[in-house]
Amino acid sequence: MKQQCSTIDTSNVRGANLIFSFLFAAAYCLINVGPVVAQTAATKLTVSEGFVNPIGFYDSVPTFSWQLPQDGEIKQQTAYRIVAATAEALLPDNADLWDSGKIASSQSVWIPYQGKALQSRQQVYWQVRYWDQQGRASGWGNPAQFELGLLNNADFSGQWICLKQDVTDKQAGYVPEYLRKEFELPAKVTSARLYVTAKGLYEVYLNGQRVGQDYMAPGWTPYHKRIETLTYDVTPYLREGKNTVGAILGEGWYAGRLMSRKPTYPEVLPQLLLQLETKQADGQTQVIVTDETWKATNKGPVRFSGIYDGEVYDARLEMNGWTEAGYDDQAWTAVRTEDVTNDIPLVPKRHYPVRVTESLPTLEITEPQPGKFVFDLGQNMVGWPQLNIPVQADKTITVRVAEMLQKDGTLYTANYRRAKSTDYYTGAENTTVTWHPTFTFHGFRYVELSGFPASVKPNKSWVTGKVLHSDFSQAGHFTSSHAKLNQLQKNITWGQRGNYLEIPTDCPQRDERLGWTGDAQVFCPTSLFNYDVHSFWASWLQSVREDQKADGLIPHVVPDISVGQGSPGWGDVAVVSPWDVYVRTGNREILEDNYDMMQRWTAAYAREAKDYIVNRRGYCDWLQPYPQNQDTRRADTPPEVIATAYFGRCTAIMEKTATVLGRPKDAEQYKKQFADIRRAFSRAFFDQSGKLTTKIPTQTAYLMALGFDLLEPQLRDGAIRNLLELIEAADGHLRTGFLGTPLITFVLDDCGHTDIAYQVLFKETYPSWFYSINQGATTMWERWNSYSHENGFGDAGMNSFNHYAYGAIDQWMVERIAGLAPDPEHPGYKHFYIQPHPGGPLTSAEAEYQTPYGQAKSTWRQTNGHLTIEATVPANTTATLVVPRLSEGLPKLTESGNPCQLIRQGDRFLYKLDPGRYTFNVE
Repeated sequence: MKQQCSTIDTSNVRGANLIFSFLFAAAYCLINVGPVVAQTAATKLTVSEGFVNPIGFYDSVPTFSWQLPQDGEIKQQTAYRIVAATAEALLPDNADLWDSGKIASSQSVWIPYQGKALQSRQQVYWQVRYWDQQGRASGWGNPAQFELGLLNNADFSGQWICLKQDVTDKQAGYVPEYLRKEFELPAKVTSARLYVTAKGLYEVYLNGQRVGQDYMAPGWTPYHKRIETLTYDVTPYLREGKNTVGAILGEGWYAGRLMSRKPTYPEVLPQLLLQLETKQADGQTQVIVTDETWKATNKGPVRFSGIYDGEVYDARLEMNGWTEAGYDDQAWTAVRTEDVTNDIPLVPKRHYPVRVTESLPTLEITEPQPGKFVFDLGQNMVGWPQLNIPVQADKTITVRVAEMLQKDGTLYTANYRRAKSTDYYTGAENTTVTWHPTFTFHGFRYVELSGFPASVKPNKSWVTGKVLHSDFSQAGHFTSSHAKLNQLQKNITWGQRGNYLEIPTDCPQRDERLGWTGDAQVFCPTSLFNYDVHSFWASWLQSVREDQKADGLIPHVVPDISVGQGSPGWGDVAVVSPWDVYVRTGNREILEDNYDMMQRWTAAYAREAKDYIVNRRGYCDWLQPYPQNQDTRRADTPPEVIATAYFGRCTAIMEKTATVLGRPKDAEQYKKQFADIRRAFSRAFFDQSGKLTTKIPTQTAYLMALGFDLLEPQLRDGAIRNLLELIEAADGHLRTGFLGTPLITFVLDDCGHTDIAYQVLFKETYPSWFYSINQGATTMWERWNSYSHENGFGDAGMNSFNHYAYGAIDQWMVERIAGLAPDPEHPGYKHFYIQPHPGGPLTSAEAEYQTPYGQAKSTWRQTNGHLTIEATVPANTTATLVVPRLSEGLPKLTESGNPCQLIRQGDRFLYKLDPGRYTFNVE
């Protein structure tokens, strides 16, 4: 694509093309009122955090977003109009909920609804039209819609129900319950909605059919503050005449061994709450709710199902037809009921539920011990093995799983600690069955089956891996010319999928699986590139707010199970991550919703500080390699360095957040506080040469000082030299743990040492990212040396093979190697950078990302000293190409053979891009 080139020498040109286009179009519209030429309608209409036509929606004051056509003709939006109505037929001219009128604005994302108040169950239809850079109006296009769920506890007319059980022995476990009710519908059903939740986990059936594709529902929130509900359109499941609704109730997170670690929770029983609302052809409505008329039993085939320990299934106890009308339930008992109160809000689920997203076939079968068959799926994953196996009457098949194998080919399960992660299936007859567990999940690559007759020989069809995680879609893609770097990217994405199951967990396999805040904090930017996890983060940050303590401290894990609170680097998720989400989505609501939490966490630092130095112990730079300190896990960077560094980082973010939200007094206060912290940090931990004065100088201490801008200007050069000396002393390797690792390549790059950043990334030996790949890793590991061919397994007490924290390197790979980076001053990729950093052994790299405005892309290829850059800039955005320097001379940029005149800004050379697709050559 050719573009008019111009010469500008300025230090502040960002958005110049956008401003000019907007002013020109605005003037054009004043002269030419109304549509000039109809343009293609907007596409990808979504509400709030990217939902497409949702039902059971949570947000009664949603925001609206859309994308402009990516046809090359539409460059910018200059105005829009939104209409919303209670019926599609009323659109666009008779919108009875809201008509925004024509609004002069380039904003096409996160437009807040300003119409009539919306109520539970309400269906809303909406359309949008836009005006382009020439003042031409688009068509209306197809309407989008959303339907609200039940927004208030009072909307539920039924009761919580369960079968009373004695679960005082948590080790013995809770026996899942089966609940049912028959009912009659006098006429054909034209519309039906099922609203359901549980304290625990549920599966619901109507007339013999399982409702929905969700698992581990309704999910995990701070149950003392919020329980989520889900909504299903069940119109096709119902019929005139007799019907039956049934449910299975499991312990889940709410009542199992996991939550028993929290002593402040009372002894609890799983409970079900369900409401089925029908509209019939004769105009009648009917509501079926959970109440005393239901019956229950715990004599069904699922004898136990726990998140840590697996599931026990006895097919001899199957109750054929129990979810259909006419089943004999005389032996079942009445349920125990409990009224729905207002103390714990029941709210529609605000992010995607857990579903099966992929199936992995068995690649290889071995028999390391007689009668024990090991199935290799080739990938460490999270979910369950689905079995398709021959069984015998009264014989039990044992299903064990593992992430790794011992050298003799048997399962390595020591790192699961107290989690049994074992399933059992007992056959009712001699037959072939297809089965998987219900209310549990495992982290594994290998599946061991045993219990078969000696004459039975396995085949690969016996085991299929069913991958479970919250059902978000892929957002970004990275690839390069280097096979191991591509494998690293693959390992990072598999680690995210395995640990983004309902909440961001540290690991998915051992007796933990908790929402560790530090892991989540460092990985947040990477997670937002790889997958569409905006709603996932918005939901979990709500849980963080709900679990924040009265003194402002944040628990180490959220939902909180009383592990502790306040660790620097961990609790900072309350400040750092809302900002990270905002930068990548442009959604101000994430800052507005969390501003109070952000303030309170930062204020907790300020209260503890003495002369702006905070000495708060936490997990420090967790699992730093080669520690000299006796506390080998917390390693060598002093707690007061880390706490003060994060105090400074949070304060800097608070200044920016306050500015965005229009709070100038707050912004000024935080600006002054940051200057005081920087001055104190420099004096407390560095001498005048820029050298650390701590007992053990560490890479992480230098990285935090430089990366968080905590050094007085005169100390920076010395600090950089000392950091380089430490890296050189480590033979070019990192010596960083969970907090230092995300900083190392960015700091080196920003300090002009991109070559060293590449050196650290591409190291093959311990400790490095490629080291685990050389040992066979298919996900990210908790330790740099969780396993080696030479030395075997690391400390089983802390040795997860699916732990995404070190995958934070992906942010640098995307934003610097491939060069696709957001601009915090124009968040959500309204303006972004194409800034490729060729280097190391690479000859090409590519990153593409589905921004709120459309696909953005940065690709580069290097051959014979020539560099080709391809860029895609979606409509209604702009970008800046930061031209890499291939030699000491000035770079030369051409497009289709035509020279482009560059903007010089300091030592950088820039070229402004309007929407379109480009191919450049750099010499």
